[in-house]
Amino acid sequence: MKLNTLSRGILLCMLAFVGATGLGCASDKAVISQANQAHTGLAPAVIEDPVLATYIQDVGARIIGAAGDLSKQGYGPRGKEDNSWMFGKEMRFHFVNSKTLNAFTTGGEHMYIYTGLFQQCKTEDELAAVMAHEFAHIYGRHVHKGMNRQYAILGAAAAAGAAGYAAGGSEKGGQYAGMGAGAAMLAGQFVGMSFTRKDETEADAMGFQFYTRAGWDPNKFGDFFQTMIDKGYDKGNEMLSDHPSLGNRVAAAKERASKLPPQAKEWRQPAVAEGQKFQDLQRRSVEVGKNMPTDQTLAGAQELLAALPRSCLTPAVQPDQEKAEQRVLVRQQQAEEAAQSGRGKQQKQQQR
Repeated sequence: MKLNTLSRGILLCMLAFVGATGLGCASDKAVISQANQAHTGLAPAVIEDPVLATYIQDVGARIIGAAGDLSKQGYGPRGKEDNSWMFGKEMRFHFVNSKTLNAFTTGGEHMYIYTGLFQQCKTEDELAAVMAHEFAHIYGRHVHKGMNRQYAILGAAAAAGAAGYAAGGSEKGGQYAGMGAGAAMLAGQFVGMSFTRKDETEADAMGFQFYTRAGWDPNKFGDFFQTMIDKGYDKGNEMLSDHPSLGNRVAAAKERASKLPPQAKEWRQPAVAEGQKFQDLQRRSVEVGKNMPTDQTLAGAQELLAALPRSCLTPAVQPDQEKAEQRVLVRQQQAEEAAQSGRGKQQKQQQR
């Protein structure tokens, strides 16, 4: 029994990719490349308003600067690769137009703060705490670990493709192989992008250091997590979850603040935007979001944003995330089947 050209190409490409990456050896270059590709799909939802874009980048620059200073002192996990790229001008924080309460990084040079989250923050301290946490995922190379899990999923996808061919036989083996491999890969994309409980705890610990050294109030680092608790998001059993409970994260933040050295008072700086100015920026994000074109590209980007994991903020998978995931997967599967059908018709025409 032989694979047809399409099936053989699908399986060999996946196996070659898995072999080339070495399973568990994600490089900075690979992570940056994946992040840039993901940004292409999310870009329609990125808010380009100069006032908002400048503000979030100013907050981010303080966080990245503090992290760079600590890196020179040898703080945090040390990888074999040079991490100087993490502190360059290419590092970007983005406000994205989404009602979802979330923040996320795809690694590399991109970190996303959803306007739904921004509008829930009571102060800049809360926003800065979330942003510092997201940058800590990059500093700790947590996305690399997620990619390593994806490589393992690619291997499983190749096996699923081979099983699909066996099930389809000589007539439909090519179609089944493509569908089996494609479905496994699509599911793996979401699994591989989530962070573990250890990643989240480490990002909280490192993010606290960046946030505090950058000048914000250490006693307010856990305030947004407390807001999430007040809204009923701290659900589920932590022992059965990959992520720490919000209550434990608030307690850990308070403990870290209590253990700061006396000189920590000298690190304090005024907020980039305080009081009324901060509230004006929140209102501006609402108005800008209303005026963004509601075409299909924006709708697709917002759905991708909704589908991304919420591990940074909530320990449980939220219903809207699950539904968005399913819609994205179904659409991609339909697109794949349509492409395969088109290729099949083309091959038949060529054989005539």
